[in-house]
Formats: sequence, C-alpha cells, structure tokens
Amino acid sequence: MSNDEFRAAMSRLAAGVVLVTAQEPPLDPDDPEAPGMEDVGMTATAFLSVSLDPPLVLVSLREGSRMDDLLDEQPLWAVSVLAESQRHIAGRFAMKGRISDRLLFEDIPYVRGEATGAPLVGGALATLECRTEQRVTAGDHTLVIGRVLTAHVPSAEGGPLLYFRGRYRQLG
Repeated sequence: MSNDEFRAAMSRLAAGVVLVTAQEPPLDPDDPEAPGMEDVGMTATAFLSVSLDPPLVLVSLREGSRMDDLLDEQPLWAVSVLAESQRHIAGRFAMKGRISDRLLFEDIPYVRGEATGAPLVGGALATLECRTEQRVTAGDHTLVIGRVLTAHVPSAEGGPLLYFRGRYRQLG
C-alpha cells in the first residue's frame, strides 16, 4: 500500500474541524513591546472524545510541528469546535508558510478561557479547555490526550464544519 492509497482511503472519512489553541511565552522576552504571552493556533481534524469519566479528549499532532513542540512544554490548551460559517478560520490556521499567529488572531472574535487563558473562538459550536494527561508517539504524529477542565456550548446555531475528500464541507 502506498502513502497515496492510504491518504485517498482516509479522505473518505468525514471529520469535524476544530481550532486548537494555546499560549506560549514571548518569542523575544527582551522586547519590551512584546505581549506577555503569544497565542498559537492550529486547525485539526483528528480530534475525538476518549472518555466520559474522567472527561478526556485526544488530538493528533504532526510530530515536530509548532503545536506539538508547544504542548510538550505547555500543558494547558483549548479547542473550539468550528461551525460551518467558520471555514475561513480553519483555512487560515491550516496554511503552510503562514504569517505570524498574532496576525492570524487579529480579526477573529474570541474570549480567553478561564482555566487556560487560551483563545476560544466566538461563534464556535462548542469550546473545551484541557490539560495534557498523556502524550503517545504514533508513527509521525503525537497523540495528545487531555483532561477536559471546562466545556461550554456557546452557540446552538448552524451546523458543524466538516472535512471530507480534501475539502471543507457542510452537512446537507
């Protein structure tokens, strides 16, 4: 089986789209203009519920990615379950060679999570704040299992944003 065959087969599995966020210390701590913490975000489609008791979720991160490296040091992170109207947010945080995360968050409405301080996207179908419980290396990815500290359903409007056959989709 080739990588392309595997990728094609897995593209037939519809997945929900989330934005994983966290905060990292400033990149230049000697810069007096730098904010106290930097917001970091990443679009993910490999996200799922693991357990109800205790409440656990899992996100799969490409090994060595910025978010993988950050969550190896920073145990607090958050997830915003994106609505179908938030395709632009998913695309923005999935770009390769993108601009700084500070600019990516600039015009997106969000609040800071009470438990993590991480951005929680306004208009998301649900938001979760998590603390890493376990990290498991799996091939070229790291499976990050997080204990859910807070869960909110701020918006009951609209359907979920889905990813299927290499494109963002809507139900119906």
